[in-house]
Amino acid sequence: MNALSEIGGDAELRRVFGRFPTGVTALCAMVEGKPAGMTASAFVPISLKPALVSVCIKHGSATWRQLRTRKRLGISFLGHGHAAIARQLADKSSDRFLGLHYEVTPGGALLLANAAAWLECTIEKEIAAGDHDIVLFRLHRAAASDEIMPLVFHSSHFHTLAPIGEVPPHS
Repeated sequence: MNALSEIGGDAELRRVFGRFPTGVTALCAMVEGKPAGMTASAFVPISLKPALVSVCIKHGSATWRQLRTRKRLGISFLGHGHAAIARQLADKSSDRFLGLHYEVTPGGALLLANAAAWLECTIEKEIAAGDHDIVLFRLHRAAASDEIMPLVFHSSHFHTLAPIGEVPPHS
């Protein structure tokens, strides 16, 4: 094991945090008749009864200010073919939904096509935590695709998963 050292600043801490692989989600809803959404990789399942999950969202997110007012939100677990979509949804300067396929639930949650799983939820609680908020969501409906492998973010790059002994597809 490498010797632990004092945290040397944001860049070093970001590098250390980046060594932990995470799934990539898209939080989306319809806002005033238009799709709105963002990516988030700090997703955590919390509870089965009641069905709760959480996502961490950076303070000051303009997209979150729009989404948090919605009755229902969709959380799509991005799949192995979604690396370009993840980048597109994170881009603040373009139409984030240009060319994307999605479904909108009666409650206004937006779910992306070809995801590994989908959740329709409401905001249960927001908890301030440093430079982020931990947003607790209550699940109302959920579905999963057994054929789609998840998109994973690790060391500032997107990856896919494959069972040990198998070669993952190129993405």
